[in-house]
Amino acid sequence: MRQSLLFGLFVLLLTGCSIPGSTPVASYEHAPGGAMAAAIAVNANMVVVSSVENGISVWDVEKQNLRYQWRHQGEGNNLVATTRIAFDGSYVVTSDREAFALWSLQSGEPVGFWRIDESSIRDIAVSDQGRAILVGRGNGKVMLFEPQTGRRLEFLGHQEKINSVDLSPNGFYALTGGSDFMAYLWDTRSGQVLYSFTHTSRVTKVALDYQGRYAFTADSKNNARIWDLRSGDQISKLHYLQRQKIFSAARFSADGKYLLTGSPSRGLSLWDVKSGDEVSSWMVTPKQGSRPQSAVVYDVAFMPDNKVMSHSSSGLTEVWSY
Repeated sequence: MRQSLLFGLFVLLLTGCSIPGSTPVASYEHAPGGAMAAAIAVNANMVVVSSVENGISVWDVEKQNLRYQWRHQGEGNNLVATTRIAFDGSYVVTSDREAFALWSLQSGEPVGFWRIDESSIRDIAVSDQGRAILVGRGNGKVMLFEPQTGRRLEFLGHQEKINSVDLSPNGFYALTGGSDFMAYLWDTRSGQVLYSFTHTSRVTKVALDYQGRYAFTADSKNNARIWDLRSGDQISKLHYLQRQKIFSAARFSADGKYLLTGSPSRGLSLWDVKSGDEVSSWMVTPKQGSRPQSAVVYDVAFMPDNKVMSHSSSGLTEVWSY
């Protein structure tokens, strides 16, 4: 009797380690030694990856060829920890803790390189045509910078360090979240706050719907919410069992029905925007040699034919079906 119980427990443990749907339909190695940061284009045709060995690599996903390789520093290790692609696929912004750079995806050439003297860079975003760059800093300040005109605007609404920022494609609206338990949607032309979203712990991730319909804000405990940007009202709260759940990536689908998120613990989830219910979930491939086996999901994107894409610290771009 005892032997059969032990056998049953062994089988249960084995089956519990297998997560349905966690086998990707396609996988591409874009950073063999692992990635430090990554961004996926909105149409999932391009991935920008930062790694220690190869600097910043721009990959054409459809052709699976390397388009460009960039570096912030001429010598030494690459330290770029954040990279973002403009909605229109025209420019890329990259940053380490002390400086950020703007790159043209058409020419592959750098547009400019700027150093931050005050505090450290926590997150960054870029608008279409590279017209505006949003920089969230460790001192709680958010800077909007327009490279073409030199205009700078500082948003001082936060009281503690900034953890996440996002920018609308036209550069007119910013969404910022900080350790002061607050997220703000504000107008980058005037600095005026349009909506305030209050949380019960530090806000760790924010994301804007590229079509201006929704905002996503999540804190470090169990509050992840979707907001209606026409009214400022809450549409839904994501439903999950964990007492603490951190999001490292988030993107809305073009039809407005779904939100796709990634986590620092390999998790990839598809959510219904209106109900907040989880529709599908996957576990990305762990970083090779990591103990315990883990991977941070850096970015996510929607693809045609009910597929989604992820890139994680394992250095893999993976495609999943739902």
